[in-house]
Amino acid sequence: MPASTLPLIRLRLAQLAAHLVVALIALVVIGGATRVMEAGLACPDWPLCFGSFLPGRQMNIQVFLEWFHRLDAFVVGIALLFQLFAAFIWRSKLPVWLPWVYLFLVGLIGLQGGLGALTVLNLLPAEVVTAHLLVALVLVAVMSGLSQVLLASSSSPPPSWWPFLSGSALISVISQCLLGGKMATTWAAHRCITNGESCGLVDLHRTSSIVVVFFVLAFSLTAIGSRGWPRRQWPFLVTLLLLLVTQVTLGMLSLHLDLSQPIITVSHQLIASLLIALLASLAMKRPDHSPDQSSEIFEEQLLETCHG
Repeated sequence: MPASTLPLIRLRLAQLAAHLVVALIALVVIGGATRVMEAGLACPDWPLCFGSFLPGRQMNIQVFLEWFHRLDAFVVGIALLFQLFAAFIWRSKLPVWLPWVYLFLVGLIGLQGGLGALTVLNLLPAEVVTAHLLVALVLVAVMSGLSQVLLASSSSPPPSWWPFLSGSALISVISQCLLGGKMATTWAAHRCITNGESCGLVDLHRTSSIVVVFFVLAFSLTAIGSRGWPRRQWPFLVTLLLLLVTQVTLGMLSLHLDLSQPIITVSHQLIASLLIALLASLAMKRPDHSPDQSSEIFEEQLLETCHG
């Protein structure tokens, strides 16, 4: 069943969910840029900024980053409330579990806002900032997976190894992001580079990246090496591998340059968010149908052309 035959409300919710994935990734990246630019307290109050919705005289790059970060979170919250409302109104045409998933997501965005408030009011405590990042990454993963489920035209299960390997890769990337976030909020990398202090967290982040690479490679190469539906996902799997290579390169370059280039650090966080979104989408992807012989022949021709 193609996407065009899905109920219109389901298709529209899937499209809105896909747009929200972009907004959530932007939320993570802007939050990272806010930290890199030391703008986390650029707006000293919450939820307003210098007592107004749009600060005027105080506006500079740091204030703009913090203000826009809050604005993005506000827009995401409104969009989730709209989706929750639509899911309850048209629940007869939607999966029975969908309104409760949206209710969970609204709860997460509320928690995210509360953690954001604590971050400002308690002057950037490391534990709260890390929890703030965790909720944001979970939102990216759940929303990306949800958009894929809503677009699915079949409930056929994937191979038994697919959810295990994709899920392991996803969890490893999120865990690595949290290590990186903890390292950033405690300034462990900066202290390690300049004074030789707190290098244990830096070493752990570097060592655990090997685990991330292993799981992502295991999932991608197993799928590409399989026949049928898993191999036909090769465009997404190749993109996953390219993102992985880019992420490792940016991480090494960031440390080599002693974290002196904010654009590299922010790009590192962007690629991590894209990895999470793509892995979550692949984890929830389902076969459209069982491949027949003609599709196998087409698949081989397509791969030969790609390799050539």
